Amino acid sequence: METVARKLASELLRIGAVLLRPNAPFTWASGWHSPIYCDNRRILSDPQLRSKVASWLSEDARKLYPEAEVAAGVATGAIAHGVLAADRLGKPFVYVRPKPKDHGTGSQIEGVLPEGAKVVVIEDLISTGMSSLAAVKALREAGAEVCGMVAIFTYEFETAMKQFEDADVKLHTLSNYSALIEEASEEGFIKDSDKEMLKQWRLNPGEWGNN
Repeated sequence: METVARKLASELLRIGAVLLRPNAPFTWASGWHSPIYCDNRRILSDPQLRSKVASWLSEDARKLYPEAEVAAGVATGAIAHGVLAADRLGKPFVYVRPKPKDHGTGSQIEGVLPEGAKVVVIEDLISTGMSSLAAVKALREAGAEVCGMVAIFTYEFETAMKQFEDADVKLHTLSNYSALIEEASEEGFIKDSDKEMLKQWRLNPGEWGNN
């Protein structure tokens, strides 16, 4: 039986939301060399996949965090996905900026967030986890109770998983790097000889490609 993780990985490859270039790596803003580039905004341009992802996010949020009263998206990538999921959940929606505005009210959280509200966070991509957990921190400082997070995709970095554990944040993702590599291999997006190289990148992304 094909899992959601594999189904979504296949769809991300199909629409070009994920690009794999083991022999011509991308350079991230952090300076890391990477054989993968993931842009989940492309999901929004595919009506059928957009609807599927919104349904998967909302179904998992409802199942895992039934006590959640508000859905919160992490700006900017998860705002649209969060709105779509919140609509299916029938819940209020807010979004969290990377930092407070330097004008107007100076808000970091946009929308109406009642004091003590139980929140499920919607995220599009988990890499190092820093921006996602910064949003959790802002919600907690605003008086919210964060039930957990549902994200579309994770690179499965060990450092990110440890940070979520240390911050006491439950994380569930629809798909992941391992499922993507298997799907990419089966569908011919990468050579079998590239699989081990791609797996090694995930284990030590900061040093990969520097030799």
